[in-house]
Amino acid sequence: MARWVLALLVAPAVAYVPGTPGTSGFHAPAAPSVRAEAGFEETEGSSALPAVAGAFGVGAVLGWLNSRKQQIVSVAAAASVAAVPAANAMVEYENIQFLGGSDKVDINNANIQAYRQFPGMFPTIAGLIGTHGPYKAVGDIYNIPGMEESYKTTIKKYEANLVCLPANPAYFIDRINNGMYR
Repeated sequence: MARWVLALLVAPAVAYVPGTPGTSGFHAPAAPSVRAEAGFEETEGSSALPAVAGAFGVGAVLGWLNSRKQQIVSVAAAASVAAVPAANAMVEYENIQFLGGSDKVDINNANIQAYRQFPGMFPTIAGLIGTHGPYKAVGDIYNIPGMEESYKTTIKKYEANLVCLPANPAYFIDRINNGMYR
């Protein structure tokens, strides 16, 4: 791409054709009287040096940019990261212990991984609880459509370890897949 830009910039200098001695290389189609009224002056012995110098200057800048691609991209990436505002994350959640950090599990907000501590509940029963809700009471999980009696028996064993807190949008959405794979 740099070659095309350079070629386009050098093209006017190459297209310059010097005129006869005592005249300029470019001739305007307008009559001299119109050019004089517009404030143009005829110059003697104009040259292509400014066009060539401009083309070399632009070529030098493009060459420098090409050799510094990595640094330019790094600076641009750093600037874009610095410009991103901080996320308004919930830092303190008063019921964090019920999301898997204790022997009690919140059926509305806990991820299905929290049910691993109760044998027989993970993954099937935990998945059923996680895909339904929100619940108003722990007893509501017995009303999940299609739940087998054997599942209800297992839930009954651990019902004292289940709590039902109001659904928190920050946690309710991540009950099935919270993005933590280790």
